[in-house]
Amino acid sequence: MESSLEAAINEWHASVNDGDLGRSARAVGNPVVVLGPKGAGPITPEQFADWVERSGIRLVPRSWHPVSDRLMVVEQDATWPESAGPVRVATVFRAADGKITAALRLPDLRSALELAYICREMAATE
Repeated sequence: MESSLEAAINEWHASVNDGDLGRSARAVGNPVVVLGPKGAGPITPEQFADWVERSGIRLVPRSWHPVSDRLMVVEQDATWPESAGPVRVATVFRAADGKITAALRLPDLRSALELAYICREMAATE
């Protein structure tokens, strides 16, 4: 049986990969915390949908790495309209209430797992 975390991550990928802006906005919390090569911080669902449209990114999941009930690292092949081929990246996902509340994209699996474990330990000590 698919967990609510996995379901939220699957919906996030489907909405982003379909370029469906309304669905992308509904797949994330308000706010959603993002991290990528152009910055980090909380954004609104509408800003997230704008990013989906601007970037044209497609992310194909390749491996799943559970960290906690709310955190999962997914290794992905990323492509953009101008890319010659896929680039392997990894994203730390956090979910609540069936929505993605954080999508932290890092350049490789190791750095994503390190960040996810730090996030898990920080949450455990609140």
